[in-house]
Amino acid sequence: MPEFHNETYTIDMIIAKILTDDRQYDISKLIAAYEYAAQCHEGQVRSSGEPYIIHPVAVAYILLELGMDTDTLCAALLHDVVEDTAATREDVQKRFGHDVAMLVDGVTKLAKVPTFTKEQQQAENVMKILLAMSQDIRVMIIKLADRLHNMRTLQFRPVHKQQNTAFETMNVYAPIAHRLGITSVQEELEDLSFYYLDPFAYAEIESLLDNKKEEREAFIESIKQRIAERFRSQDFVTPPQIDGRVKSIYGIYKKVYIHHKSIDEIYDKYAVRVIVTTDNECYSVLGLIHDMFRPIPNRFKDYIANPKPNGYQSLHTSVLGKEGIPFEVQIRTWEMHANAEYGVAAHWKYKERIQGKTVMDSRIAWIRQVLEIQQASDDPEELVATIKNDIAPEDVVVMTPKGDSVSLPVGSTVIDFAYHIHTQIGHKTVGAKVDGKIVQLSYQLNTGEICEILTSKDPNKGPNRNWLDIVKTNEARSKIRSWFKRERRPENIVAGKASIEHECRRMRIALTQEQLECIIREDLRQPNCETLDDFYAAVGYGGLSLTKLMPRIREYYLKRFAPAEPQQPGEQIAELRKPKRGGSGVIIDGIDNLEVKLARCCSPLQGEKIVGFTTMGHGITIHKQQCRKYQEALQKNDPAEMSRWVAAHWASDAPAAEMKANIEVLCLNRLNLLNDITQVIGEAHLPVSNFNFHMLKDGNAMLNATVAVSSLEQLDTLLNRLRTVRDVLSADRAAY
Repeated sequence: MPEFHNETYTIDMIIAKILTDDRQYDISKLIAAYEYAAQCHEGQVRSSGEPYIIHPVAVAYILLELGMDTDTLCAALLHDVVEDTAATREDVQKRFGHDVAMLVDGVTKLAKVPTFTKEQQQAENVMKILLAMSQDIRVMIIKLADRLHNMRTLQFRPVHKQQNTAFETMNVYAPIAHRLGITSVQEELEDLSFYYLDPFAYAEIESLLDNKKEEREAFIESIKQRIAERFRSQDFVTPPQIDGRVKSIYGIYKKVYIHHKSIDEIYDKYAVRVIVTTDNECYSVLGLIHDMFRPIPNRFKDYIANPKPNGYQSLHTSVLGKEGIPFEVQIRTWEMHANAEYGVAAHWKYKERIQGKTVMDSRIAWIRQVLEIQQASDDPEELVATIKNDIAPEDVVVMTPKGDSVSLPVGSTVIDFAYHIHTQIGHKTVGAKVDGKIVQLSYQLNTGEICEILTSKDPNKGPNRNWLDIVKTNEARSKIRSWFKRERRPENIVAGKASIEHECRRMRIALTQEQLECIIREDLRQPNCETLDDFYAAVGYGGLSLTKLMPRIREYYLKRFAPAEPQQPGEQIAELRKPKRGGSGVIIDGIDNLEVKLARCCSPLQGEKIVGFTTMGHGITIHKQQCRKYQEALQKNDPAEMSRWVAAHWASDAPAAEMKANIEVLCLNRLNLLNDITQVIGEAHLPVSNFNFHMLKDGNAMLNATVAVSSLEQLDTLLNRLRTVRDVLSADRAAY
């Protein structure tokens, strides 16, 4: 269980902290705001049973630690009075001025509209905050502090609300904290959200860290002492500060469970931070570190020369100590450190004036981009996806041929790159070169690559609809949709109508044109769809998602138009309600609408008995029932862990799909043996993505290969043929 910050803050604690600070605060205004908030919230209590006023005071204290100004602290004390009490914005403005009233209004949720779904309501509230934030960044800083205290006290809420709040925090507020550069808030939000979304994995990682806590602390301390000893012989403007830390629990989880690495492969699990005075000293320290410890290849990042999109600057290098334990060293100046810890809040904490085009402008430029994307969409829920995908902490930095750096989310393609450079370049893209070589438009870019976009001179050239399935960023997707919306309306209407009719046939929904129009007009009206053609066009260019629309159309069909009795013994209605399969042809018993992916550890094939493993927020991973991980879970028989394994099976009509299988061929070494084996694999016409042939100590030879097969039967056929090759002792699928 995480160390919850459950301190009960008081106005006296705020005043006491202010008196030790060298910044100027209007204490009388803060006390007046506190007294008014206490009066308004009189009689209200939180889920913990404590007086409600404790919450706004705690939010104000968090903001004080971030170094925010008097008006921000007043707005924090008053941030719920308009939403939860009889007070109005006018009352707040009359008492505390325009700025405080504007900040309070910015963080006040919209009144609930009956026609909004829960997801639409969430998106509209986030949009309101972003609009206010584009005028004054302090709105979002207050909201982040508000969410942070709510997460710290989330244990008092019902379980389902804990998970809903944690999911929203992980997908919306933690990415925004990252983009604003407020690392301390971001990491605490992620760890707290992770605890509620996946408590089993949280406990597992926490246990791994606790088991070696003393060893870990001793290791970090020894590294700090060795670096400090080396620095004594060097000249610095001021003595460097050397700190040690362990990577956050959620940070380790992302590497272990999402990126499929072992905990020993996480080179930044341990980190030492060196803070110096000047940029030149940063690079001098880097040279000293590389002289003391062996650098790990391809693990150096210069964020001073190429800052992250949120303004983060530092040198990162991973090295090996004498103990053989990898660790990361971060080197930065005091100014860089302040920006890394406090982000945009550093402008208030360190009294930096914001005039003209400053770092602040670049840090909040993404807000305008998000708002522009949302204006081009007919789906308000897409806002959350934009924040989750386009503002994610993981970025790749790609260079233009002129040497400019472009930051994009991991997984971005050359089309995403083209649209990021300019909308018209994206529209006219016909090809791309990466490091001088022609690549496909679906090529996913990596950090350090140089990308050149090849464009058409045809003035009528436009994007391809298939690009919508290729691009990663919502920025690119929105621009592609906008082009089709503007340039291809008749085509969109035809395509949208055909798509809906196809999905209706697939889902056994028998609707007349009049019935479908009735459903759309009465229940599925969207803000920008006044006519049925508008609706079809929006589906056609991708502004409205069929994934979200079809379940609602099916629901209304069953309620209003479906026949009372099935016409065939196959039971049409039962067919409509059968479990939904994932794209891999897998059916999960009792679970619908979750992403399904195949486990890399055991690579299950069609025909093998399988089981699903649920990871909150990341869908279901399919394993073989004989997979080592599942068998170990059965032996442990831990109820908490076993509850995450769910029954799964291959759909009887699952289409053949290529899946990777690892094989091992043990054989006697002889002349032309490798040629005979490869001939058998070649005759099977199976793609090979990995091939390794090596000698064993006993004189025999081992061939390891990864082949793409569409079924267990196809793999068995290949293995049986390999076993007939002379001098092959065994041919089996690699054990796990």
